[in-house]
Amino acid sequence: MPNAYFTIQRPSNDAFRGYLPGSQERASLKAELARQSQTVVKIPLIIGGKEIYTNTTISVTMPHDHQHVIAECCMAGEKELRMAIDAALAAKNDWEEMPWEHRSAIFLKAAESITGFYRDTLNAATMLGQSKTAYQAEIDIAELADFLRFGVWSAQEIFRDQPASSAGVWNRQDYRPLDGFICAISPFNFTSIGGNLPTAPAIVGNVALWKPSRTAVLSNYYYMKLLMDCGLPAGVINFVPCSGSDMSRYVISHPKMAGFHFTGSTGVFQSVWKQVGENIASYANYPRLVGETGGKDFIFAHNTADIEPLVAGIVRGAFEYQGQKCSACSRAFIPASIWPQVKTRLQEQTASLKVGDVQEFDTFMGAVIDKASFETCKGYIDRAHASDSCEFIAGGTYDDSKGWFIAPTIIRCLDPHYESMVQEIFGPIVSIYVYDDAALDETLAICDTASPYALTGAIFAQDRQAIVKMEKALRHAAGNFYINDKCTGAVVGQQPFGGARASGTNDKAGTSLNIIRWVSAHTVKESFCPSSAVAYPYMAEK
Repeated sequence: MPNAYFTIQRPSNDAFRGYLPGSQERASLKAELARQSQTVVKIPLIIGGKEIYTNTTISVTMPHDHQHVIAECCMAGEKELRMAIDAALAAKNDWEEMPWEHRSAIFLKAAESITGFYRDTLNAATMLGQSKTAYQAEIDIAELADFLRFGVWSAQEIFRDQPASSAGVWNRQDYRPLDGFICAISPFNFTSIGGNLPTAPAIVGNVALWKPSRTAVLSNYYYMKLLMDCGLPAGVINFVPCSGSDMSRYVISHPKMAGFHFTGSTGVFQSVWKQVGENIASYANYPRLVGETGGKDFIFAHNTADIEPLVAGIVRGAFEYQGQKCSACSRAFIPASIWPQVKTRLQEQTASLKVGDVQEFDTFMGAVIDKASFETCKGYIDRAHASDSCEFIAGGTYDDSKGWFIAPTIIRCLDPHYESMVQEIFGPIVSIYVYDDAALDETLAICDTASPYALTGAIFAQDRQAIVKMEKALRHAAGNFYINDKCTGAVVGQQPFGGARASGTNDKAGTSLNIIRWVSAHTVKESFCPSSAVAYPYMAEK
């Protein structure tokens, strides 16, 4: 429990660096990019605080230059995963018993390091390994620091919530970590999410096994090393790159798995939920399952929308970081009366985007993450070219000769249920349905029901009555909803992020809604002057 003398104030969000031409921060980042580009990092497992090298390895390459190897990563198997479980459970008691202030200090120190001397290291690794531009990497790393600071503050607020006490009685509530270990599986697209998934449970005293994405393992490894340098005890978080099947077979099935923290595909999360359900009797506790999964995020325009902000919202929302954000705009609904203007400006703006090497600071868009993602995007483009119900407004091309490049692509679909209007793609492809102005209510219903997801969405309108109508109609279609803004860019502490339906459990990362899933309340009642009576007053005859 927090000591009242050590109370921390609500944190502020880390400010983004601009990396403007001629600035020292730009020069420093470019120097780090050059250094990392010339280095092949040997990435070990980290189990019980020790680096462990295995004979099974994978090569990590730049998505925008897929022959350029930047790391060789060791992979864990059954032996190493069982070692990691043992190491986590061995560290559990001491970590749980460490005073809250000292646990918190480790993560607050890490946040200071991330926003200070370690910033270039993490930014460069994120740019090279995940093909993010300088700006996209910058907001990612700033968010990682925000997750740590707001995580500690959220834990403090939970611990402060105490029950009422009556005269002569003191009721108090202790928030214990879960009884077992946390399994954290993180995605490629955000270094911040990778760092947060094992860290959020650890802030409140849990121990964890962390399976990073093999395509984000370089930046995740640097973060793991930073935590250790900041004093994280051995075994609290165990860094175990491995196959998903091995994680399922040896970790998720373990009786002491107390929680599962996940960001990734809906299919994987559903399979884990099914596995846990089928084996529920074998667990020591009912595991907590927290997941943020797929999305088919939308922008819905009314005929009173301002054209320029609408177009900017679609272009930025769909094509920043190659559409590989959970929140990326993947479908849009535009009224027929404004479509000609919107179409022209979309074509002009999209044509101006530079696609290429993220080390060139005038690049807007890099490459998609790997060959599998490239082939998925290619398939949607090829099928749209062959379909009579699709018209390409922009893009529709691809090139994998050097990197996994997909041109920023806009498809007009005559059918609002066409596959690219309803299925998650996770690439720089946005599909647009042009609706008759008189069919607003009908089209809102299609937007709400055509896709199983409900992560993010945005509406554009100047008519306030229309805004009210649209917000009400789409209330359950998005966990994060935006009015006259793009559907991406949630900031920790400002727009808590998460969705429902097939998009996850909506536990809002970076807030107390998420942190509280990793604690188990323990209520204690103490009577100062306990009664010695057995009979109650009402039992008297007169």
